[in-house]
Order: sequence, then structure tokens, then C-alpha cells
Amino acid sequence: MPPVSSKLTLSGARRVLPAEEAAQLLSEILRLLGTADEVAAQVADHLVDASLCGVESHGVMRILHYAEQMQSGYMDPRGEARVFRGDDGPTRVEAGGGIGIPAMVLAYETGMEEARARGVSALSVRHVGHTGRHGAFAEAAADAGFLTICFGGGNRHTWRQVAPHGGARPMLPTNPWCVGMPGGERGPVVLDFATSKIAGGWIYAARSAGALLPEGCVIDREGRPTRDPEDYFSGGAILPSGAQKGYALALMGELVAEALLGPSTTEGNWLLVTLDTTRFRAAPAMRAAAEEVLAELRACPPAPGFDRVEIPGERERAQRAASEGRVAVPEATWAQILDLAERLRAQA
Repeated sequence: MPPVSSKLTLSGARRVLPAEEAAQLLSEILRLLGTADEVAAQVADHLVDASLCGVESHGVMRILHYAEQMQSGYMDPRGEARVFRGDDGPTRVEAGGGIGIPAMVLAYETGMEEARARGVSALSVRHVGHTGRHGAFAEAAADAGFLTICFGGGNRHTWRQVAPHGGARPMLPTNPWCVGMPGGERGPVVLDFATSKIAGGWIYAARSAGALLPEGCVIDREGRPTRDPEDYFSGGAILPSGAQKGYALALMGELVAEALLGPSTTEGNWLLVTLDTTRFRAAPAMRAAAEEVLAELRACPPAPGFDRVEIPGERERAQRAASEGRVAVPEATWAQILDLAERLRAQA
């Protein structure tokens, strides 16, 4: 198994186990929490795949967060994603306060269906819990020939995580953006990024693993740089990515979520735009043109400190392939997941 791609500085070891074993346990936990069998399997597979791709912030660790939110009543384990179409407005996917991963799968499927029929789709995804790794949905859509743009967020009163540029207090959520489109010979190009210097999931991952965060991402309640995740939970903040640029992107996401689609509940609201790329250019011609651009960038000499120039989306696919179906979870985090499962079994 290759070295784990992680932003965390661990003091302990990792537990390496088959992805199927991890998915089975996560699925069992979700069923014990009250989710439907098909939802439990879908969410568990999504979290394990995120870990296989090296996106630890949205991987196996997230089950602890989901369990806490379901047990507190913040997120409804029985919330069901449904599509609503009306004559006087755009399509919307409503999750009923449930976990957002099934809602996002349904939203992307619906967006592709509408884009096939008329070339373009714009729909909203509302009242959802955490929506998982958006890049997974965008990659699947790009493989099918669609360009997708998804952004939003909202509910800043609950999720005050990121300080605005020039500010010293957390005011906005991490409000991520995701864009995916068909690429060249190596597959789709996928941008999936938080508008903050680090996704909130990395802070939860660091806390559960007893790890340190990267430098320059978080400040404590006094505005001082810190690597300790507890400083964030004690009134600190994440810094915006790219200073004013990340702040501006987060603000646009918040305005779309609250002013255009809101009011947001649970995690937030999302706008998903889907384009059928074959309406613009035949797939073989587009793939050849994309590969010409991408190959030129890969051939750029690397700067000091870098091995090569990478294309967004390719690292995750390479990490998944190299993992050989195994996930490496921090020992402390895996122990917490095992303890959670035992407690839920005892209560069943």
C-alpha cells in the first residue's frame, strides 16, 4: 500500500484494513442509527471510497460526525431524498433534513437526465445534511459526458467556521465549489475545493486522531496561528483560501444558498448546473483537444519542491488504484468507530 496522502501530522499508527470490511462496519452503524438499508450501504461505500482516494477529511472518520448529528436530532436518519418538479419553477431535490449523500446522487442523476433532454439543467438541493465528497459525483457525471458546476453552503448561524478576509472571527461556512468535466486520455478533470484553507473535515479528523493540522490554516480565538484542532473548537477560525479570493467565493456560495435558495436548514442548500457537453462538441474531438492541453501542462518542468505538475482529479484516481482496496485509518479514530458500533449494538 502506498504512503497515505494526508494533511495530518499523526503521533500514532494507522490501522490498515480491507475496504469491504470498513464499509460493512460503517453500514451496520448507520442501520443501527436508523437509516434505511440502501442508504446505509450507499453512504458507507461513499465514505470508504473517499478514504481510498486519500480524502481523509470526507472518509471513514465521518461516521463519527454523522452518528453524533443523528443521535442529537440535528440530522434525521430517516430523511428521504425526493425530486420535486413544478411548472412555475426549477426542479429541486429535497432531503428532508437527512444525510446529503443520497440527495446529491439523486441530484446529479436528475441533472444529467434533464441535460440530456434539453442540453442544460439548473436545480437546487435543499435541506440536506453533510453531502460527502462532491468530486465523486462530478467525476461520475463527467464520465457520462457532462460538465457540472455545484456550489452553495449556507446556515452560517450554525456553521461559523471561516473568518472573512480581514476578519478575526469565524463568520462563514467552508462553502465548497465543485466543477467537473470530461478530460483527456486519463479521465475527467475535477475541481473540488473548500473556500477555506482547509476543509472543516480535516479538523474533525485531526481531533479524532489526536493529530496536528498543517501550518497556516487555522487561528485561535485570539487570532494567533495554531496547529491544534482544539483551538479551533475553542473559538478559533479557519482562514480563507487565497485571502480575498476564497472569501469572495465563500460569500457567493452563502448568498446563493441563503438569498436565492434559502432559508437553509441542517447543513445548507446547493445549486447544481449540468451541461451536456455533446451539444457543444462531439466527444472524441473534445477529448483530443482536452488531452492536448493537459499533456502540455503535465510536461511543464516542476518547480523546486515539486515532483511534477498534476491535473485536478488525477491524484484521487491514482491513490484509489494504488490502495489495492485497503484503507489506512488512524488507530485512535478506528478505536472510536469500534466503540461506537459496540455501544449501538448494546442499545439495539
